[in-house]
Amino acid sequence: MRILVLLAVSLLAQFATSFSARAGDVAELEILGFTGDGAVFAFEEYGIQDGSGFPYANRYYINTADDSFLKGTPIKVRLDDESVTLDAARLEARQKGEAIVKQAELAANRGITAGFNPVTELSADPFRMVVNPRPIFSPVDDALEFRLDEIGMNDTESCQSLGEINGFRLLRIEAKDGGKTELLHEDKSIPKSRGCPNGYRIGAVQTFSLQGLSAYAVLIAVRQYGFEGPDYRWIAVTGRL
Repeated sequence: MRILVLLAVSLLAQFATSFSARAGDVAELEILGFTGDGAVFAFEEYGIQDGSGFPYANRYYINTADDSFLKGTPIKVRLDDESVTLDAARLEARQKGEAIVKQAELAANRGITAGFNPVTELSADPFRMVVNPRPIFSPVDDALEFRLDEIGMNDTESCQSLGEINGFRLLRIEAKDGGKTELLHEDKSIPKSRGCPNGYRIGAVQTFSLQGLSAYAVLIAVRQYGFEGPDYRWIAVTGRL
């Protein structure tokens, strides 16, 4: 009996070691919304950092006219204490964000999640998303189509020893005009804030309307090399219509 118990403990330990070797840090995505005029889009990512076990919460506030961060953002909070709760990190980030855009305004103008593809989805195309921008049937808007291409950037400084490194290109495909393409974003280099990314996928499309469809945000999941396995973080590409 003692031998069987020891064998069971050994197998459990091997399983735990195998699982932790594959574990990573997949940040949760919280779409916060837009300002009342659609000029700003905001979202939050949060989670427990792999390796350290520290809770973090990051908030991004983006000018939809030129896809740039608002002054004083992003807001990044990490509490270097494993005993502190994730809620504490999120609360601190939210309080700091109040000085940028009030939470109440974002909540009142959240917009529509027209498409959503979590990183656990295996059957969807990670590089293409086509949506009806608003839940109106029959649709009164042209479909929004986005396509993502990965761009090899293995010569990125400080990432040379980490395998395949990629930037990305994002296109918007017009439903009319013969499928005309618009370049929304193309990496020329990888910003240090993105770390050493090896892959991307379109995760969500958020739209906003005033009198008609007026703004959008494409949320992109970034796969990075983490301490205990692949990590996922979020970025957004925004625009006006």
